[in-house]
Amino acid sequence: MSATAQSPVAAGPLDVAALRAEFPVLRQQVHGKPLVFLDSAASSQKPQVVIDAERRCYEEYYANIHRGVHKLSQLSTEAYEGAREDVRRFLGAASTKEVVFTRGTTESVNLVAQTWGRRHVGPGDEVLITALEHHSNIVPWQMLCEERHAKLKVAPIDDRGAVLLDQFEKQLSVRTKLCAFAHVSNALGTVNPVKQMTAMAKKRGAVVLVDGAQALPRLPVDVQDLGCDFYAFSGHKAYGPSGIGVLWGRRELLEAMPPWQGGGDMILSVTFGKTLYNELPYKFEAGTPNIAGGIGLGAAIRWLESKGMQRILAHEDAVLRHGTEALLQVPGLTLVGTAPEKAGVLSFVLEGIHPHDIGQVLDSEGVAIRTGHHCAQPVMDRYGIPATARASLGVYNTTEDLDALVRALHKVREMFG
Repeated sequence: MSATAQSPVAAGPLDVAALRAEFPVLRQQVHGKPLVFLDSAASSQKPQVVIDAERRCYEEYYANIHRGVHKLSQLSTEAYEGAREDVRRFLGAASTKEVVFTRGTTESVNLVAQTWGRRHVGPGDEVLITALEHHSNIVPWQMLCEERHAKLKVAPIDDRGAVLLDQFEKQLSVRTKLCAFAHVSNALGTVNPVKQMTAMAKKRGAVVLVDGAQALPRLPVDVQDLGCDFYAFSGHKAYGPSGIGVLWGRRELLEAMPPWQGGGDMILSVTFGKTLYNELPYKFEAGTPNIAGGIGLGAAIRWLESKGMQRILAHEDAVLRHGTEALLQVPGLTLVGTAPEKAGVLSFVLEGIHPHDIGQVLDSEGVAIRTGHHCAQPVMDRYGIPATARASLGVYNTTEDLDALVRALHKVREMFG
């Protein structure tokens, strides 16, 4: 069950060999080769403590939460709400009332669009995003703007994949009701200066939502320091379970927002004449939640804390630098996305070879990467390509993993000439 105290952080650099041993999936071979997993931007692998937390829930004390008076329900409720406190602490939030459990980043963004957005965005208003965004931070705003007769504006990026801040600021206006942008790009790895961008938006009175799906597993995040109004992330990218995520929101905004879905647990009382809604955060959490998933997310948060986010960042930066230099030595390879501030994503193309072919050959060598548009088709359009091959890092990756990737890429070139 969840412990609310912060996990102790070890001193010195990460012991990556010991850390890798905590991930059972990494012990296997694929096609007779040791697994090299370079697809964490899509979904990360899970340490044993997260697996154990979910298993213990189901084996020892699972029951529906909040409504039961029996012992198992009380234990499940304690563990689930303990995970909410873990998230609050990890994000630097002021209160657990600001921590709403969702299915993931996508649902979190849609929740804001369909509640805050419908109430505050009207004809002639504007929503500003960037050209870096994942589809889940584009489509909900398109839907909202179409329904409300508002305008969706897009701040451009330069050839390296960095947002043009002067253009971002220039597109802000008195009609800008909301700005939504990624903390880290899933397609390019660009780290946006979200604190600076938030300050720009706030000067114009806009509300700010940050998509933190790619940032939370690798960057220290303090929502109060960032100054944003909403911050969304997914458990499955942060070494936690799938089907669980978080929307953090400023309490005064959440209090004023109407519920999104109706059902059990989001109510105080129901009659056929009137329903009274529950307090925060429960008014946004209709129905039986992903109980074991929430408990597993709490375990993942405590695990990240025990490793130390600064240590994780330093390790991934070192592996990223090594991988960047190694990939640039592969003939015919072009990196897509070379912003000065980057996190652990290496997207690339090989001259004359389709990314899907690259991915299949690499798989035969035990190297798992992602190929395609990465749910970021406008990014691909910006570079005039249909897709990239993307190697993305997790805390368990090593320079040897990137060397294995490069060896496998040389085999791709041999096969396709």
